Amino acid sequence: MTPAADGRSRQLPFVVWVLAVGTFLMGSTEFVVAGLLPEVADDLDVGVSRAGLLITAFAAGMIVGPPVMAIATLRLPRRSTLVLALVVFALGHVVAALSSSFAVVLASCVVTALATGAFWCVATVVAATAAGPTATSRALGLLMGGLTVANVVGVPLGSWLGQVSDWRGPFWVLAVLSACAAAVVGRFIPDEPRRQPPSVRAEFAALRQWRVWLVLGFIALLMGGVLATYSYISPLLTERAGVPAGSVPLVLAAYGVGAVLGTAAGGRVGDDRPLATMIASAGTTALVLCLLVFLSTSPAMTVALVILLGMTGFAASPVLGALVVRFAGSAPTLASSLSSAASNVGVTAGSWAAGIALASSLGEAGPPLVGTVAVVLTAVPLTALALMRATRSVTPRNAAGSGGPSRV
Repeated sequence: MTPAADGRSRQLPFVVWVLAVGTFLMGSTEFVVAGLLPEVADDLDVGVSRAGLLITAFAAGMIVGPPVMAIATLRLPRRSTLVLALVVFALGHVVAALSSSFAVVLASCVVTALATGAFWCVATVVAATAAGPTATSRALGLLMGGLTVANVVGVPLGSWLGQVSDWRGPFWVLAVLSACAAAVVGRFIPDEPRRQPPSVRAEFAALRQWRVWLVLGFIALLMGGVLATYSYISPLLTERAGVPAGSVPLVLAAYGVGAVLGTAAGGRVGDDRPLATMIASAGTTALVLCLLVFLSTSPAMTVALVILLGMTGFAASPVLGALVVRFAGSAPTLASSLSSAASNVGVTAGSWAAGIALASSLGEAGPPLVGTVAVVLTAVPLTALALMRATRSVTPRNAAGSGGPSRV
């Protein structure tokens, strides 16, 4: 079925663009804090390592928060949940900007992570519904593009603003912009009636679909492999490849641009060829990571591979989000929230393993080796999905249970 056939335009609905702005703002918080840790530590009179708990707290909130908030806000209208999440997000930044207590700032990071989780799981469902089944991957690619742009723009812009004012300046800016976004969402996001009353039991019943868990496993392994390597990319560039320290921000920005391009490309082709997109993304990512292990002594080769890693590693992201929504059928909110949690679980475990590898005799080559192993393991859920696709007969009953005709 083409977009024209089901009455949808190839142009994505305006609401998807509005939600992408929201994901950009919320994604900026974690990345901005990473660029301001020395300033935060100095102002709040704590060590930089302790200030790093702000990032850890946000990441932990993003593991627990999405599924918890998905259930807690299930019976609220979706537009109300989005507005409430943005308002809480803004208030969390105001509290942090006004406080001189590290404990209060740490608590505000947890609160903003919970708000981010609530926004993300609902925004995913709203964007997928608005775009329709033939453009779900494109819509989610745009949503995730907001996160990747936040990665590219958030750190340098937040660091610059923090140096011009102090670390509280970026927090005030994010609070004001989030409040404005809440007003825009309240004005332009339609509060469409749901086909069925929301049910906690139905949300948990949707998790009985094995394909949902296979996709979640793929997300954890792929994101864990890519971002475990990215977490330690600076020592790889400077110590092993010999890239000047002053050039590292440019390389990281290029990696972010590659991630944006990869997300956009995956969203374009993923609706028609989801399994092929997953295979291509995982296969090329494993190859790039493996080459990083052996060829990262060359500066030019390392820079090229890092940029390619951004492109290949994020190409499957919109497809994965779309498949989780599709496989969960008529109760996608909880399953969608678990995709974010799965990604953060993978990143947490992968970064831990990569840190151990970095401290071992492998040195700077350790993290990409860990990443290679993790991404190669995506062959397990990929094989299971391919076998299920080969043996699954598409009947009206199956189509209803999976949210539409199965293309995986």
